[in-house]
Amino acid sequence: MAYVTVSVVGAQNDARFGKCQFPIKSYIEKRGEGFEQQSVLKKLFRMDSSNAFGASYRGVTAMDNFKPVGEGGSYPNTGMEEGFPKNFVHMTWKNQFVATMEAVDDNKIGDIKRAASQFMTSYNRTREEFARALYVGGLSGTSVKYEDQIFDCAAADGLALFAKAHPNKVNKKTQTNLYADEFSIAALGKAETAMQNLTGDNGELLSVTPDTIWIPNDATLKNTVFAAIGADKDPSTANNAFNYQYGRWNVIVDPYLTRMLTKLNVSAMPWFLLDSKFLDDQDGAVFIDRQKLTVKSFIDNNNDNNVWSGRARFTGGFVDWRFALAGGVTGGSSL
Repeated sequence: MAYVTVSVVGAQNDARFGKCQFPIKSYIEKRGEGFEQQSVLKKLFRMDSSNAFGASYRGVTAMDNFKPVGEGGSYPNTGMEEGFPKNFVHMTWKNQFVATMEAVDDNKIGDIKRAASQFMTSYNRTREEFARALYVGGLSGTSVKYEDQIFDCAAADGLALFAKAHPNKVNKKTQTNLYADEFSIAALGKAETAMQNLTGDNGELLSVTPDTIWIPNDATLKNTVFAAIGADKDPSTANNAFNYQYGRWNVIVDPYLTRMLTKLNVSAMPWFLLDSKFLDDQDGAVFIDRQKLTVKSFIDNNNDNNVWSGRARFTGGFVDWRFALAGGVTGGSSL
């Protein structure tokens, strides 16, 4: 499915506006393709699509181990249970811009293109900000307010995405993915170990393997992260001991995350570890497109303006919390 679909409804046949319709249509489509390639959403969410009013996700617990039965032994019965369910309802998103008849009369095509560029930038920025709002909201609660609407940012267990006591469904033991420790090479090693030791709803090891460090665009935090993982020797030791963190991490430095922390009045400067494979395989974070952006151009007969309106339907959220860990958050557990 294309990132954006543009339709021209009657305006191309209007002598006043016809000459600018298809250049603007092409420009919007190219801008949409460019944004899709640059977006890091696919690193933070599993991108999915839907053809219904909403979407439902439901995992299953792990299967029991194989049993030693000896020669000619019977096959043991094993079973799985459904995990915590999570349902999503798609939200409709709209915006528009206007090309006036005067702008076309005066051949101000450049001005109209700039409006089209800002329109597509607005759409892309909305998706990026919305995605970060879900994560930032999940640092402290089960819902977040974005653009005057309330969105669910809980995991399938009903707790905030990042919480100190996530319950396993079967054995009822609790686990945490929310920590207070500021980033350091020691905290990184302990956080990685904590994620590797996470268990499923039956208490089984899941082979969680974090591979991504995600941070706000903060100079001090960037310096700390790259100092920790950027050299194969540890300069703090007398003999420059080998730094086992070197070369093992993908790093996302994210200005959108910085902006959303500010917009939601979060004073902390958190850092995150993500397991990209677990995120995909176990529906950790999902971003669901019900209807990709559809743009239509038409003439408003009330004022002779050429209206370009855009409509999309999408939502996002979290299912299995184990793909992510947050550090540097006041009130979190201690590594």
